[in-house]
Amino acid sequence: MMSTYFIADLHLTESRPDITALFLQFLATEARQADALYILGDLFEIWLGDDIQTPLTKQVAKALSDLSQSGVPCYYIHGNRDFMLGERYARLCDMTILAEKSLVQLYGETALLLHGDTLCTEDEAYQNYRKWVYKPWLRMLFLALPKFVRAKIGEKIRTSSKNQSKEKQQQRKEIMDVYPPAVQEDCLKFGVNLMIHGHTHRPAIHEFEINQSPATRIVLGDWYEQGSMLLVNSAGKQLISQPFLNDKG
Repeated sequence: MMSTYFIADLHLTESRPDITALFLQFLATEARQADALYILGDLFEIWLGDDIQTPLTKQVAKALSDLSQSGVPCYYIHGNRDFMLGERYARLCDMTILAEKSLVQLYGETALLLHGDTLCTEDEAYQNYRKWVYKPWLRMLFLALPKFVRAKIGEKIRTSSKNQSKEKQQQRKEIMDVYPPAVQEDCLKFGVNLMIHGHTHRPAIHEFEINQSPATRIVLGDWYEQGSMLLVNSAGKQLISQPFLNDKG
C-alpha cells in the first residue's frame, strides 16, 4: 500500500548528530517506499542564507536529492526558523517549495498544509515579529549582509533561545499553542475538513466540527527526543515515533 509521509520541526544542527543520523536513515529506508514526502517547516534550527553551506546542509541536500531521484517527490513549506531557505538550496535538494498554506489531495481527501505558526494568534509578540521579518525587503537586506555578520546574528539567536528560563519557556509553550478560531477560519477559507501542521511540538490527532461536519487537525511532532512522522494512506492516518539510532531497548 502506497503512503505519504509528513514531518516537521527537526531543527537540524551540527550539535545534534543523532537527529541527523535518524533523518538520513529515514530518507534512505521508509521514505523510499512513499508516494511523496512533505516537510512542514523548521527542517533546520536556523537558516542564514542559501549561500552559507556547511557539511550538514550539503549532506541533507544530497540525501533529499537521492530520495527525489529514486522517484519520491519532496515538498517543503517554510518554518519560522528556516523561512529564508530559498530556491537555490531547494534545487540542490530537488525539493519543491510550496506556499505557506497549501492544499494537497490525499487518497480522496483534500488537506490544508501549513507550518502552524500563523495559527498561534494568542502569541501577539511573535505575530508582530513575524509581520516584520517576513517582509521581502527586510529579508533581502539581511541576506545582503556579509556572511560573518549573519553568522554572528545566528549565534546570538541560538544563545538567547538556550538561555531562556524554564518559567519563560513554559509560558511560551502555553501561548504558542494554536487558537481554535484560527483553525476554523483557515478550514472554512480553504474549504477543507483536514488540516496538517507542525510548530507546536504537540503531536496529536484532534477531532472537531466545522459547521456540524466532522473535521480533523493533525499536529506533527518534533525530533528533539525521537523521530516523529505522520503516515497517511487509504487505510487512515497514523502518527509514528522512532528512537534515535543509539537508543537501547
